[in-house]
Amino acid sequence: MKTRKYFITLLLLTVSLLTFADYYVAGNGTSGSSWCDGKSWQVKGSAMTNTDGLWSLTFKSVPMGNYEFKVTDGSNTWLGFDKFSADCSNLYAITAGSDGNICFMLQQAQDVTITYNGKVICLQGTIGNYYPDPSRYAEVGVPSEYEGVMLQAFYWDSYKLTTFSNTKYATLATYADEIGENFDLVWFPPSGNGGGVGYYTKCYSELSSAWGTKSQLQSLIQTLHNHRCKAIADIVINHFQSSNGWAKGFATNSFGDYGTFKITSEHICAGDEAFTNSSSDSKSLTHGNADTGTNDAGCRDLDHTLEYVQEMCEAYDKWMLNTIGFDGFRYDMTMGYAGMYLSQYNLASKPFFSVSEYWDDNVNSVKNHLEAASYNTMAFDFPLRRKINTWKGGSVYSNLKNQGLRSLGLSRFAVTFIDNHDTFHRSDNQSGEFLGYNTDISKKRSEILAANAYLLMMPGVPCIFWPHWYTYRADINNLIAIRKDIGIHSESEVKDEEASTNSYSATIIGHNGNAILRMGTARSSTVPDGYMHVYHDVLFDIYSTIPTKLDEIEGDQAKPIKYIEDGVIYIERNGQRYNLLGTKVK
Repeated sequence: MKTRKYFITLLLLTVSLLTFADYYVAGNGTSGSSWCDGKSWQVKGSAMTNTDGLWSLTFKSVPMGNYEFKVTDGSNTWLGFDKFSADCSNLYAITAGSDGNICFMLQQAQDVTITYNGKVICLQGTIGNYYPDPSRYAEVGVPSEYEGVMLQAFYWDSYKLTTFSNTKYATLATYADEIGENFDLVWFPPSGNGGGVGYYTKCYSELSSAWGTKSQLQSLIQTLHNHRCKAIADIVINHFQSSNGWAKGFATNSFGDYGTFKITSEHICAGDEAFTNSSSDSKSLTHGNADTGTNDAGCRDLDHTLEYVQEMCEAYDKWMLNTIGFDGFRYDMTMGYAGMYLSQYNLASKPFFSVSEYWDDNVNSVKNHLEAASYNTMAFDFPLRRKINTWKGGSVYSNLKNQGLRSLGLSRFAVTFIDNHDTFHRSDNQSGEFLGYNTDISKKRSEILAANAYLLMMPGVPCIFWPHWYTYRADINNLIAIRKDIGIHSESEVKDEEASTNSYSATIIGHNGNAILRMGTARSSTVPDGYMHVYHDVLFDIYSTIPTKLDEIEGDQAKPIKYIEDGVIYIERNGQRYNLLGTKVK
């Protein structure tokens, strides 16, 4: 009898244990929040219920905002984004950083259910959320097989500094001929009235800034257009600066036929310092919803979930293109709002070119941002820049092999660069992260040219930094000429052939021919069959083929002579010179 009673007790205990959760949800819960029961990243934070092998947990009335979580076994196993499945989810999830958290955004308050079947994690909301639309991928802002090269035509405080010339509108106009001969895109500093460099804008539509007047701006844009250059505006729509207190008064933005908009505290994100900082004079004001991205403590963050803010941003973009004359956008601090809005604004305004500053060195995070934006923008290739910075002129050439967005087959969406106004040393403007702060770039010619040669021989759209170009204009112009003669473009195929500590070699396929880039002190000096040696420097050599378009050159079939002059490749046949496109030149 005792044995039977013991068996029943054991059976009941086993059944009882089976009803207990074997898995838990751990996330960024905060005190008082329904999300994750208010428990922050506790390994046994919120228990899941097991029903026939499916573990699930529902959080009720989760407010708008950004959330992160993993599923745990209560001890050492943490299941993250690699287990997430979009096929069984209606909430859009992206990774954040290298920790693999499952991150998602709620645009409306709703119940959120997490399930795990032992294989995949699903994320369901009672209302659901935005998912990218593959049918509209790369519809605007991303030209295919683009051969263009971009110039960042400013550096920090270059409206007043003269280390590498100032770059006010009037000064840039004096360089227009040379810029037009070499570049296809020119990235302008923020044009709105924000004081100084302009990243903390007080008024988007007030275009008199430290860089010059509205008329000077439009005159410069027209001058560049006359030189077949497109002008890229710096669009700062993550944040806006109050002109009265923390959030008590904002300027009116007048975009002509596209409308007039007046921001108030109601259009500022709920978590902004204006409502959370104890020193703020605006804590009691009405605010908007939770931020859909990273907070910017320096200014008031706009709430892009609001239709009014969306309409303002669309009007601003359209006005900048169709009234002011810009051709495309560089979006500032796009980690500050969800990528879906960037896509929305581009689809509404239709820029020729768009690039997003999504500052993350993790290549999968940048990819996820591009997907969230339905690939209706390019992105600065911060992961590639990090690898170039670890190379630093010759220490580890293996770091140059198949890096950045190219490693994911996304070269078309990559804007490559070495340094920019943010990474440069602001106090003396001598150098930035690439060479190390306080480094005189005039004494680092070989490293700077090698890094720029790598950009210019690789796919993506190279963005050349003004201080580099200004200091070594003749050299960089020659490298640009070689890229264009060969027809290297944003989607060019690269065949990596050698990547060791001391050398790197690759063949790049252009529209007009091929190039071989060899870098490093141990690189080969043998001219490959079918190639011509077109550029030599301390740390690299470039070789080029004779392109197939030579067949289109008129005249008899006398053997062409290929040579380089001032860094430009020419072909001579029957006493006439041609460029690599087969066009006659003087």
